[in-house]
Amino acid sequence: MTPPDQTPRHLTDVDALAQLSFLVQATLERRAARAEVSLSLTRLLGILRDRRPTMYQLAQLMDLDKSSVTGLVERAERRGLTLRSRSPHDGRSVLVTLTEEGRALVAQVAAEFGRDIEQLLGALTATDRAALTEIAERVLITDAGTRGIDLFATEQSGT
Repeated sequence: MTPPDQTPRHLTDVDALAQLSFLVQATLERRAARAEVSLSLTRLLGILRDRRPTMYQLAQLMDLDKSSVTGLVERAERRGLTLRSRSPHDGRSVLVTLTEEGRALVAQVAAEFGRDIEQLLGALTATDRAALTEIAERVLITDAGTRGIDLFATEQSGT
């Protein structure tokens, strides 16, 4: 009989994904705190790094209500990290973009977070890392598709 402390243990899909999510979130939260920004603001800046959405689209991408996103964008604007402007496609819509300061901050946090993730994945083979990325991408694309979001759109227009 195998001693209890040496019993092979396996996590369920749910437990493995939940624990991995907690680990990644905690890692990102530490990086955000070092940059003196909240996790929500870090998410906002990360989204704006790759696109110029309307407030409505930003709420969809962040899965938050518009009032929460408005408050978040206002706080980022006060810090000089974002700008709002009227959409040339629809004068009723407001676009959100990064300032140079916002772009520099998101680049810094992303680079440091990238190094953290590299360290976390360091024990995986290149094949395992590629498989993990491909599986995660499929899950994310499927989820975004059910919510009407194109994860790879870089310039947003519309509502």
